[in-house]
Formats: sequence, C-alpha cells, structure tokens
Amino acid sequence: MPRSHRRRPERPAGDGFERMLAGWKRTETRRGTEWTVQPVTASAATKSYTCPGCTRVIGPGTAHVVTWRADGVLGDAADLAARRHWHTHCWRIS
Repeated sequence: MPRSHRRRPERPAGDGFERMLAGWKRTETRRGTEWTVQPVTASAATKSYTCPGCTRVIGPGTAHVVTWRADGVLGDAADLAARRHWHTHCWRIS
C-alpha cells in the first residue's frame, strides 16, 4: 500500500480544560442556575463515573453528558474542575 503524504490535522494541545472547551457544548438553565452541558459519545467514554442523579455507575462505553456551572464566580477552571457526569436521562429529568 502506498504511503500517504497528506498532513493529518493536529489535535488541540493543552490540558483537559482546553480539550473540554473544544468540543460541542450548550448552555442550559436549571432552577435559576446556568449550566454548560457537553455530550460524551459512547466511543469517547472510557472511564466509569457515578451519576449524581441516580447514584448508579455510568460504565465505559455509555453515552452520557458532562455538566458544570456556567455562571460560577471562581472562573471557568474552577467550574470545570467541579464538573459532573450524568446519565442523559437523569440530567433531563433533574
């Protein structure tokens, strides 16, 4: 097979904060608080998390959403550090 001479797109450099902000996300308001919500595809879900809505485990390979406050006073980095992984259904009914 011939070798490809095309340049591959570079991945965004940086820590988890920059990678998290680089993905598709939206802002939602729940009970007077603004939240940033970012979906995680099943292929990108590689670790286990505990859903704060139902306290059940979100296993690797399970699509879900990651949420963090969008209006925190301590800044984006502190809000992102306090992010939580939710089952999509649990987030919708919360």
